[in-house]
Amino acid sequence: MSVFRIEGGETLHGEVVVPGAKNSVLKLMAATLLAPGLSTLTNVPDIEDVTIMAELLRRLGCEVTHSGENISINVPDKPDHRADYDLVRKMRASICVLGPLIARCGAADVAVPGGDNIGSRGLDMHVEALRKMGAQVNNEHGYLLAECQLLTGAHISLDFPSVGATETILMAAVTARGETIIENAAREPEIVDICEMLVEMGADISGIGTSTITITGVSALTPVSHRVVSDRIVAGTWAVAVAMTRGDLTIHGVPAEHLALPLEKLQSAGAQVDSGGQTIQIRMDVRPQCIDVVTLPFPGFPTDLQPQFIALNSIGQGAALVTENLFEARFRFVQELARLGADVRTDGHHALIRGKEGLSGAPVEATDIRAGAGLVLAGLVAQGNTTVYGVGHIDRGYAGFVETLQGFGAKILRVDD
Repeated sequence: MSVFRIEGGETLHGEVVVPGAKNSVLKLMAATLLAPGLSTLTNVPDIEDVTIMAELLRRLGCEVTHSGENISINVPDKPDHRADYDLVRKMRASICVLGPLIARCGAADVAVPGGDNIGSRGLDMHVEALRKMGAQVNNEHGYLLAECQLLTGAHISLDFPSVGATETILMAAVTARGETIIENAAREPEIVDICEMLVEMGADISGIGTSTITITGVSALTPVSHRVVSDRIVAGTWAVAVAMTRGDLTIHGVPAEHLALPLEKLQSAGAQVDSGGQTIQIRMDVRPQCIDVVTLPFPGFPTDLQPQFIALNSIGQGAALVTENLFEARFRFVQELARLGADVRTDGHHALIRGKEGLSGAPVEATDIRAGAGLVLAGLVAQGNTTVYGVGHIDRGYAGFVETLQGFGAKILRVDD
């Protein structure tokens, strides 16, 4: 088992190019199932979840080749339609094969997924949408069993702008008969990315980037080569890291509008933020001010940056209230943050953080991808040594995490424990 050993107190500085987004590439890999033949994705991050998704696609009959930042997926004329539990349990994003499998095969047997332990993320909206499109969907023995030889377009209004449900509907609808309208659709940059790839494949989609998406079914799609959108959450993590350590960092490859609200929050905390094109520069030379955060679907504040901002507030001046509106168990990691000396109290979906001048190193355990990142950031400013366990979570979402921080000047090592 690997752990991260951190010696706190270093100021971070330098430049970094952000790789492709975890929250996009896995869905794009699933979308290749919609077209027989060879599709290629570029700007692919070297993360554990990509490896898991590649193996899942292989078991569905695809030939998958991963070389550097490129991944090629050769989809057979008749892919298998069963996604087994031993892989699905490792990664919740594997549910994204549900839509393309029922569209291509007329059936999909997908194990109910696992993934991060941050609260319930039900599949009710996925199931209800597919039923409206004519599918029979049942949950039996830990599997979602869906069947429909020809899906039919439907008017679907989501109770919540769910990213996962929006993706399932999109991939099911692109070859369905007639028109599908998604009301209250998710608007995240990763949703735009999958829509753009589907259009490149021949899909007819309008309203991309808005809360109302219209899909007119086409008879077939063709394989493509597509560049994965850069990871705004990785960029945001590095931005918070440099603000916490009072450093200077230039981030390349991410449009500032994908991080508009987090960057505003960092400016409120005292950081200097300059951006242009796909370059963002963050400078901080004072102790940060504590800042309130309320997580909401895009363009609101991303839940995937909430733990990092709690870490920032833990060393800030004053106090702040962080409200989590998406995942009820995401505050679980604050118990570990408290081991480093942070003053955090939780009440339901609110966390009150009273900033302290310093933290002290201690052993802590990552409980999910973003919680792990937040704990590492706290360790970077803690006095003494911090050991982070459970780093396999971090590897699922960050490519070259340790090496990138080392390049910024951090004293962090991956060691076998």
